[in-house]
Amino acid sequence: MEKIILSEGLSLSRIGLGCMSLPEDVSQSEQILRAALESGITFWDTADLYQKGWNEEMIGKLLPTVREQITLATKGGNEWNSDGNSWSWNPRREYLIQALDKSLLRLKTDYIDLYQLHGGTMEDPWEEVFEAFELMKSQGKIRAFGISSIRPNVVRKVLSMNSPATIMSQYSPLDRRPEEDIFPQVEKTNTRILVRGALAKGLLIDKVSQAYLDYSIAEVNQIKNGITESGYSPLAVLMRFGLEQKAVGSLVLGASNPDQVKQFARAFEEQKKIPSGLIDLLKSKYSANRYREHR
Repeated sequence: MEKIILSEGLSLSRIGLGCMSLPEDVSQSEQILRAALESGITFWDTADLYQKGWNEEMIGKLLPTVREQITLATKGGNEWNSDGNSWSWNPRREYLIQALDKSLLRLKTDYIDLYQLHGGTMEDPWEEVFEAFELMKSQGKIRAFGISSIRPNVVRKVLSMNSPATIMSQYSPLDRRPEEDIFPQVEKTNTRILVRGALAKGLLIDKVSQAYLDYSIAEVNQIKNGITESGYSPLAVLMRFGLEQKAVGSLVLGASNPDQVKQFARAFEEQKKIPSGLIDLLKSKYSANRYREHR
């Protein structure tokens, strides 16, 4: 599978594995991770929030044997409350440093390729956040840093202050909001977008239609029919939809079994055959939605 090299020298497979979808069973998760590796999906994304750290621990059971083959990303910034059932946002320097150290232990590695702030608001102490990231880099604990945010105003602020390797944001035919502002901003920099939600919860593939963001059920069906009638598999079309954006580095897709991973690999090869004109035609048939908040 093709890879993209980021400004920090990180190598990302164009399809990444979103580990949030891994089952809690260690054996089943290992099968998915191995299928990803065999399929060339070597960029793995997790977070300390997922399954209260168990997600990282499961990856850590396999990671030491394949570490040099994997570009590993995790996230921090959400601190579990004492009740164990809720969490609070904590982007403070000291907390992020502690959170990273705990992630390193769970993942059984001495460095993270890409450490991401798992959220972000305009009110966050951004200078403090970047100080923490730079310290982590100087200590060799991370190679690069990024943020996960769908807020255009936050993305603008971050890009004006620093140059994160990546910004994770949601994008699909049912969520074209980044086209208005986030993508144009990022295209001017060396930062690249990690797309989550590229498959729109399966609504454009095989799930029963329902309203999504600004789109009614009828509109979702209209978009779905356009994809189905394209002559290509819906999965391949959705991949092409995201990957043809200049700002996009990788699509982070979740899988709950090895067969899904293999489908991703096949669809990735198929999407190479899809002409850009087809995506442009699909887009022309309906209006793109826009962010209403955090502009």
